[in-house]
Amino acid sequence: MAGLMVLTMTACGNMKKGSDATSAIPVGPAFLADSAYSYCEQQCQFGPRTMNSEAHEQCGQWIATKFRSFGLQVTEQKAELKGYDGTMLRSTNIIASFKPELTDRVMLCAHWDSRPWADNDPDETNHHTPVMAANDGASGVAVMLEVARLLPDSLRIGVDFICFDAEDWGVPQWSDMPDASDSWALGAQYWAANPHADGYKPRYGILLDMVGGQGARFYRELYSKEYAGKIVNRVWQAAQVVGFGSVFPQKDGGRITDDHVPVNEVAGIPCIDIIPYYPDCEASSFGPTWHTVNDDMQHIDRNTLKAVGQTLVQVLFTEQ
Repeated sequence: MAGLMVLTMTACGNMKKGSDATSAIPVGPAFLADSAYSYCEQQCQFGPRTMNSEAHEQCGQWIATKFRSFGLQVTEQKAELKGYDGTMLRSTNIIASFKPELTDRVMLCAHWDSRPWADNDPDETNHHTPVMAANDGASGVAVMLEVARLLPDSLRIGVDFICFDAEDWGVPQWSDMPDASDSWALGAQYWAANPHADGYKPRYGILLDMVGGQGARFYRELYSKEYAGKIVNRVWQAAQVVGFGSVFPQKDGGRITDDHVPVNEVAGIPCIDIIPYYPDCEASSFGPTWHTVNDDMQHIDRNTLKAVGQTLVQVLFTEQ
């Protein structure tokens, strides 16, 4: 996950009719946090899913197979992408589509690769150690897998689950090179310029990033408010309805360079970012385990997974 950045952006895209609707009562099935936790754990069992590694390739195959087991159509978008240091990265964006025949769609997304370097670890000897990325990567995919498992044939819209690759190859803190926003979210940048389907225009997108951390609270990310304010309002209202208003406080966070930026800027799809904000954490506003060797399963909280997953169920099951 990239750091806080300040960019100049303009809002784009219009919400379709019905996209700001919601229900005052909980709807849809129960999101099973234990199931999502297991999906997170199974990704971590491959080891850090760093670009060009065997663990990365094996986990990508597992993710695609898991979505297929739920009856979704899976597309694997492969590309050779250049990292900030010139390294060519074998990237695979994994797109799993529920009811691919429908044109009226919603998009959920998360990145699935691991940070190659724990460059924010308090111990400098760990700064070149790969991150397990239980939260910063695996948690978002885990929540999407559990949501995909729950979708019934009666749902009236199509849903695309997009697992972006090569998000976390951004310039490390120990590098002599200046940080650059375009060194992050490489898979999302590629997909935004080359969507998996011609003319792909879902109602909106929701990005999940670090959605399993202990003590996480999700403030309203500012680019999300600028690009898709109605969807921000709808998601935060849904969280209130399902009993997780304290996890989704009505407060603003920062402006985050993340996968939703190219989705908005390049693809023209209004997309918000559900991402934690720790205003009192000295290590990072993304929380104490961000880009450290402690981003492991011991620091994943089922309650956080439940809060995000049940909120997404509420949003999807109130679509008309």
